[in-house]
Amino acid sequence: MSIKRLKVVLFVAALGPLAWLGWGAWADALGANPIEVITRDTGTWTLRFLVLTLAVSPLRRLTGWNEAIRFRRMLGLFAFFYGSLHLLTYVWLDQFFDLSAIVRDVYKRPFITAGATAFLVMLPLALTSTAGMIRRLGGPAWRRLHQLVYVAALAGVVHYWWLVKADIRRPLNYALLVALLLGYRLIVWLRARPAARPGPRRA
Repeated sequence: MSIKRLKVVLFVAALGPLAWLGWGAWADALGANPIEVITRDTGTWTLRFLVLTLAVSPLRRLTGWNEAIRFRRMLGLFAFFYGSLHLLTYVWLDQFFDLSAIVRDVYKRPFITAGATAFLVMLPLALTSTAGMIRRLGGPAWRRLHQLVYVAALAGVVHYWWLVKADIRRPLNYALLVALLLGYRLIVWLRARPAARPGPRRA
């Protein structure tokens, strides 16, 4: 299958969770607390797409499939898309656009602070995801900026961990995945560093 067709398949599949939530809301099939279900699922899919975005480079290096890099932008944008839906659900359906209540929540509830941090970090990444922005910023500066995805993933894991409080099995799984993906990058970076050369000895 061509890369173009694979992108279409990925795009349609990535909209699947939203379609399921839309159908569930229309059919009144989201249970007794549909707002909680929508909030939970959009947040979970945000974290999943962040993990998939981080997995692209290791997949490319380990398999030699260089075309994998062509899917990273879409995966990152879907992470931002579901993160935006997650935030909108909280701001609209949970807080009814009460700005003062939202500010108090961000200040007083650490898991909300972590979630807000993750979204704010993803915002400049989404805004600079176009080819035009890459040209304007220059490749090196653009790559440095987009390393913020590591911060977004870590903040997302912390947000999930602090949210569940007691049963941490699911956030632990995501924490391990993020740690593995970031650890792989650290190993690659350390191996790529030039070996330190000993200086001349003094007599």
